[in-house]
Amino acid sequence: MLNQRLETLLCVAETLNFTKASEILNLTQPAVSQHIKALESEFNTRIFIRGEKALRITPEGEIIVKYAKRIRNLFSSIPSALKDYRDNARHIRIGVTQTAELGSLSTMLAKYCVENEGIHITLISDTINNLYVKLKNYEVDIIIVEGKKQDANFNSILLDTDCLILAVSNDNPLSKKNVVTLDELKKEKLILRLPESGTRALFEAHLKSVNESLDSFNVILEIDHIATIKDLVKQNFGVSVLAKSVCYNEIKNNDFSVVSIENLSMIRDINLVYHKDFESYDIISRIVSLYKEMIRDNR
Repeated sequence: MLNQRLETLLCVAETLNFTKASEILNLTQPAVSQHIKALESEFNTRIFIRGEKALRITPEGEIIVKYAKRIRNLFSSIPSALKDYRDNARHIRIGVTQTAELGSLSTMLAKYCVENEGIHITLISDTINNLYVKLKNYEVDIIIVEGKKQDANFNSILLDTDCLILAVSNDNPLSKKNVVTLDELKKEKLILRLPESGTRALFEAHLKSVNESLDSFNVILEIDHIATIKDLVKQNFGVSVLAKSVCYNEIKNNDFSVVSIENLSMIRDINLVYHKDFESYDIISRIVSLYKEMIRDNR
C-alpha cells in the first residue's frame, strides 16, 4: 500500500480534521499527529496550522499535498499497468472538453480500439482547467483541448485550428447575412456556455479586445450542454456563440445557419497534450493521424 504517512497527509488534507482522519484511517489521533509531524520534520516546513475555526493548509503544505496526490495516482495505476503488461494490453485515459467530445472524436477513438486489439480507452469530459489538473496529477494520460498552457512537463501537438461563429435559426433575419455587427448582436437573445468553458472565455476575451463586455448583451440562458444549446437555436429561442467544429452536422443538414461576427476573429488551436514521460508514442501518433482523417471527412 501507499506509504502510511502520505495516506495520513491526504486524509487530513481532505477532511481538515485530525479526529475525522483518525476515524477514517482507523488510527489513534496521536498516531495521525505523529505522521504529520514526521513529514513536517522531513520537509522542514509546517503543513497545517490551526485557524480560528478549522485546520488550514499552509502554502508550502499545498505543494506537498499536490505532489502526494500525484504519487497516489501513479501508485494506484500500478496494478492495471501490470495487468496490461501480462495481458499484452494497454489502457489509455484521455481527457477532452465537451466541445471535442461532441464532435466525431468518440467515433474516431472507438474505431481505433476496434482496429487495435488490446487497446482500452477511458474518455473523460471536463473543463480545460480541470483537465490540466488531471493531467498534472496523472489522472489522465492525454488531453485534447482548445489552446494550450505553457508547462515544461508537457509536450503538445497541434491537431487543428478552429474558430467561433454565431449560430442562428434559419428563421432569424441574421441567417441571411454573412457578417453581423456587435450592435446587431446586442439586440438578440444570447444563449451561452457556462463562464468556465473555453468557448465562453474566448468570446469574452475578444469582446474585451474591442472594449466591449457581456454586460452590454442580452444573455438569457447559460447552459453547459452544447447539444441543448444547438437545439434551442434551431427552435429560434436565441442565438449562440459556438465552435464551428461542433456545428458541422447542423451546417451540412441546414438545421441552422452560422455567420461571422464583425471584428471578432475568435480563432483557436486544438491541441493534444501529454506528459513528456508518456511512453506510448505510437498511440499518440495514430490518434493524431486518425484525428486529421476525421477532420477531412467532416469537411
